[in-house]
Amino acid sequence: MGESTNNFVVIYVYSGIVFKYVWCNFVFWSFSGLIFLFVSNKFMINACVSLKEIANKAIPEISYICLNKLQPLMSLLILSPTRETDSWVKAIKEIDANIDVFVYPEPIDPKAVEFILAWNHTYGSLKNYPNLKCISSMGAGVDYLLKDPELPENVLLTRIIDPELSKTMFEFILAIVMNHLRGLTHFKQIQASKLWKPSGYQRIEDVRIGIMGLGEIGSYVAEHLMNLGFSVNGWAQNPKPNCKAKVYLGSEELEAFMKSTDILICLLPSTPKTEGLLNKQTLHYLPKGASLINVARGDIIVDADLIHLLDSNHMKTASLDVFTEEPLPKNHPFWKHKKIDITPHVASLTNPKTVAPQIVENYHRMKKGKQILYEISREKGY
Repeated sequence: MGESTNNFVVIYVYSGIVFKYVWCNFVFWSFSGLIFLFVSNKFMINACVSLKEIANKAIPEISYICLNKLQPLMSLLILSPTRETDSWVKAIKEIDANIDVFVYPEPIDPKAVEFILAWNHTYGSLKNYPNLKCISSMGAGVDYLLKDPELPENVLLTRIIDPELSKTMFEFILAIVMNHLRGLTHFKQIQASKLWKPSGYQRIEDVRIGIMGLGEIGSYVAEHLMNLGFSVNGWAQNPKPNCKAKVYLGSEELEAFMKSTDILICLLPSTPKTEGLLNKQTLHYLPKGASLINVARGDIIVDADLIHLLDSNHMKTASLDVFTEEPLPKNHPFWKHKKIDITPHVASLTNPKTVAPQIVENYHRMKKGKQILYEISREKGY
């Protein structure tokens, strides 16, 4: 019994010592833990504030990079607020899938843009791309580019040259010419009054056609009208040795050209020299009963002067596809004029599939520092 009691006492004493040790450690580490939590919590709060500040600055940049798919330099941007663009992207990608094509207003780093395909862009917007090297018009005209007062200097400008544009323009002009010869508009007008009133008409060999502007499209139209038997003269500001029609040159020969024209077709580019060129004086050079077809640019004609010559019966008719302001304002007198036929700038529309090869070719020429195709002269305006 005594030995058992002694063993119990020893166990009790050791148990007390162990308990005291464990308890002291528990208290110590618990207290230490509280101090650590207090300090670390304060540190974490400060750290979180700092991280939050960093994140506020970094996340937009990271998001911007992610949104722009880590865009490489030399991206191609389509800047055309008024045109459908999906077909353009598809046509370009079908030729070269490796070209990074973006469409405004997609998010893109402005510094990544070196090539822009443009049509009726907002003036001043092109200056937002500091590394821009080349701007290609989406059509044959470039006057809207050159009229931008903030057009970046030292940027190459190019336009579309496409045989299909020439072909479709010829078809449109031929349709209007034949309408003039056969008087189809007149018959449509008297149809409303249920009048059965046959009248005579002109034949191809009866009229002299004058074409103002003998560039790619003008020369094509002249040649193909001549192939149909039309008598065709041309007017240009510079010699056109490859044109098959007789060519009148410059202001010195403008009057003679106009006097030899029964149907005047305007295919001139819009430049400071051609703005207002067809006015009361020059249009009066036309023979009495002449007609006008304008498929070039609206600002080449002085609207009030054209109306005066139509109202005075000096000119017979006018077919207008282009206007100084487009869309043509609803209160414009052209809308109600019986001698004017209006079409909404549809004479020859660019086909993305046929012009995409030229765009891709110029894109690669730009990358390699080579001469681009169909470069525009800022001085000449075309």
